Amino acid sequence: MNDFVPFAPTDAARWTTAPTGDSTKYRRGVLGIATGSDQYPGAAVLGVDAAVHTGVGMVRYVGPSRATDHVLIRRPEVVAGGGRVQAWVVGSGISASSLGELDPTTADAFAHASDDGVPVVVDAGALPLVHLGPLAVLTPHAGELAALLDVPRGSIEEDPAAAALRAAAETGSVVLLKGERTHVATPDGSVRLVASSATPWLATAGAGDVLGGVLGALVATRAAAAEASGTPLTPSDLAHLAAAAAVVHGVAARRASGGGPFPMTAVVEQLPGVVRDLVVDGDAQG
Repeated sequence: MNDFVPFAPTDAARWTTAPTGDSTKYRRGVLGIATGSDQYPGAAVLGVDAAVHTGVGMVRYVGPSRATDHVLIRRPEVVAGGGRVQAWVVGSGISASSLGELDPTTADAFAHASDDGVPVVVDAGALPLVHLGPLAVLTPHAGELAALLDVPRGSIEEDPAAAALRAAAETGSVVLLKGERTHVATPDGSVRLVASSATPWLATAGAGDVLGGVLGALVATRAAAAEASGTPLTPSDLAHLAAAAAVVHGVAARRASGGGPFPMTAVVEQLPGVVRDLVVDGDAQG
């Protein structure tokens, strides 16, 4: 019942969208990011930086002033403020149980992401604050999923495949369960993928922020292409994009590691090379 199909770099290559000769920044995809907080501005910086390095036409960042300042210092090409986007990333570096606990700018962004009708990547910090559904991709780790399902963390770690399937079915959203082996499932269980490209050294603070940025960029670029062809993305598409993001993230971490520890900024620096290998060679080695 819980049989998951391995997802390799050669599979990820088919879900990595390269620009063409007639591409513009809008046709390449625009990603909205509402992450970070005054307490945790680094989450916003890492996610935005990862999205830019993965490849997207434009990033619009919406967040509190301290986080915005940090983002623009790191990535001056980012546009501060809302606007039309092809996908959203929300929640990293945010902890709140209601929209009323957020700063007004972030609360407005969450409300907009909920009603925008475009795919949204939802980190655990935003799970109770945005509308879930077939165009959402949830990206919890075992502890966050345990809280969502109200079960002991040990039960998630004992059978992550079953946990991912249950969470997808109960939330009606695609679920990417982070771990040594990353499990991805659609709400109906028809797509079950597992990626194992990462290194154990990736288990560190900020890894999820980077993954969110990678996934957001892959979704936005593919959504822009789908929009141009008149074929909107499906939950199956989002599941494959989620697995592709896990592969890109994992291979970049292996390259950054070289067998040892590394900061998350080193993973970000490796992302363009991994994407290049996927779109040009159809494969990427760690």
